[in-house]
Amino acid sequence: MFNKVLIANRGEIALRIIRVCKQFGIKTVAVYSQADMDSLHVRFADEAVCIGPPPGKESYLKIPRIIAAAEITNADAIHPGYGFLAENASFAEICASTGIKFIGPSAEMISAMGDKALAKETMKKAGVPVIPGSEGVVKSAGEAIEIAASIGFPVIIKAVAGGGGRGMRVVREPSEMEQALQTAQHEAEQAFGDAGVYIEKFVEQPHHIEIQVFGDQYNNAIHFGERDCSVQRRHQKLIEESPSPFVSDALREQMGEAAIKGCKAVGYENAGTIEFLVDKDRNFYFMEMNTRIQVEHPVTEQVTGHDLVKLQLQVAAGERLPRKKIVQRGHAIECRINAEDPEHNFRPSPGKITDFHMPGGFGVRVDTHSYTGYHVPPYYDSLIAKLIVFAQTRDGAVSKMASALDEFTIEGIKTTIPFHRQVMQDDRFARGTFDTSFLETFQYVPEK
Repeated sequence: MFNKVLIANRGEIALRIIRVCKQFGIKTVAVYSQADMDSLHVRFADEAVCIGPPPGKESYLKIPRIIAAAEITNADAIHPGYGFLAENASFAEICASTGIKFIGPSAEMISAMGDKALAKETMKKAGVPVIPGSEGVVKSAGEAIEIAASIGFPVIIKAVAGGGGRGMRVVREPSEMEQALQTAQHEAEQAFGDAGVYIEKFVEQPHHIEIQVFGDQYNNAIHFGERDCSVQRRHQKLIEESPSPFVSDALREQMGEAAIKGCKAVGYENAGTIEFLVDKDRNFYFMEMNTRIQVEHPVTEQVTGHDLVKLQLQVAAGERLPRKKIVQRGHAIECRINAEDPEHNFRPSPGKITDFHMPGGFGVRVDTHSYTGYHVPPYYDSLIAKLIVFAQTRDGAVSKMASALDEFTIEGIKTTIPFHRQVMQDDRFARGTFDTSFLETFQYVPEK
């Protein structure tokens, strides 16, 4: 096992990794921007190194500064968390060349599966159903229009190097293409340092279902079941759950087998998520692979009993994956608590938290880096907490989530807690009869 791990990230995922390292007796190094000097990941790490000013491009995306921080603190491994450099093949390659273990897949695997266009071709060759689209990166509006015409409008533009709804635009007719392409490229450059985008057919009102996978250094691959991530706003996931209320046992088996097939096609190592779009007839299509741990990994942990971040460290250290079949039990739901104002089109709400009280009780978990007095900076993702509940049934999980949201108090800034409360009371959500178009017709009513 490693002696010292540097966490090349911030917020709740950095804290999550620090806690697992402490279980192994591993020393930790936090890196932070000037805006994050009072963050909890800085406080609880054994060492901390400031890597630059607040903007991500000047700090958390600066590879030379992160490598320098690892070298001066004698860290022998780096965990990238999610976002920022987590899916950056150059970063993984530089880590390897300097003798620092990258806790994740190799640079070659990230290139093969993290590059969305190349991943699609890899999956196609492995026999996994894929959505029609461009063969690679699209650079001009003329090229994009030609591809869209061949596969049929509407189409969706996506960032090659990332996810989370950034660098993503739906285009329904040729006249919209040039502006949408420029916007997507700019967003991708700002968020991931890579302006590359590709195009694929836009599947109307699908279900967004993803399979959590793991591979080890011995060409073993397993999956941990599915997560339903269909409650989204502008392609940004807001609520996730496992198992999916839409997926049948037969479909679960088919998608799991396809995901394993995709992993073995590239000899995948460490944590990854293979994302599928599933239409109303339960036909599924490979969408992309995230070559990292996901924001929503806790729901999988709750229903399988496996600590996925712990498993990341074990696999990176050369241990084999568990041989026992992974079994899902019960139901888990996660709500992303964002510093956003649902009354005003979810606009960001940075500022000082004047009161912060977390819910508790059996089957309630909160992953957060926030606290009373914490200043939410305006420079990064607005996620300030993840509320996860577990129950034996889906109805029980929905009821428990509603109760936990009532108890969750955050004052001083606006958050998405009131929005989540209303979703839990929605009949379609309660019945599990929703898809990715759910929020298009959901009516949020400002609370008094």
